[in-house]
Amino acid sequence: MHSLLLNADMGESFGAWTMGMDAEVMPHVDLANVACGFHASDPDVMRETVRLAGRHGVMVGAHPAYPDLMGFGRRSMACSPAEVENLVLYQIGALAGMCHAEGQRLGYVKPHGALYNDMMRDHAILAAVMRAVTAFDARLPLMVMATRDNGAELALAGEHGVTLWREAFADRAYDAQGRLVSRREPGAVHHERDIIVDQARRIARGEPLVAADGSDLVLEADTLCVHGDNAESIAAIAAIREALVAEGRARKRGAKEGGQP
Repeated sequence: MHSLLLNADMGESFGAWTMGMDAEVMPHVDLANVACGFHASDPDVMRETVRLAGRHGVMVGAHPAYPDLMGFGRRSMACSPAEVENLVLYQIGALAGMCHAEGQRLGYVKPHGALYNDMMRDHAILAAVMRAVTAFDARLPLMVMATRDNGAELALAGEHGVTLWREAFADRAYDAQGRLVSRREPGAVHHERDIIVDQARRIARGEPLVAADGSDLVLEADTLCVHGDNAESIAAIAAIREALVAEGRARKRGAKEGGQP
């Protein structure tokens, strides 16, 4: 069983408007993807989220997006690769400043929404994101979507000297290629806790999921995204954490017993 890092999108409130349940989610995750002001958040929210992560020992990652506050970063924009590089670099720098002020170090980068999906479809955009990461700090890992075959993304990362973290989702349905089923389609989002926890276990073990067309799908993932926008989601995150910890202990115990004469 692979040891997965749990990540969640955080710091997406804006001014007087609150989104998400960051205080409730933070104790259960390893990584906090903090919005950088383009699709959500503002300087006050960004710094408070970094501070909250620090209190719980959670690594902070930049969550850059297209400049689309109205659409929450879920709409593709006609940005050139050079524009993508600069807007990502700008947002990484903004959050890194908040981390520095709170005595923390920025740990990784995970693009948001339409930018995340676009870079998986268009490797010119992905290369632009990689250039932004290396221009700021080549040591920062970049999250990409775990699919049936990430060979092309891994090859491009090798060319740019970027470390990739492949990300899977416990509460989303997948198509045969390992892409997320559109939220417009029925059944695209899992809501039942047992289904979400079972999918998390399967991903961690490297066991096949059932894709939308009924085929088996195996995802090689380094991190698992969990969403915490309601009480049921919080319960699911806690259950995933408990399940992964319990299975990790069982694996260690089995290895120890297997090594005894």
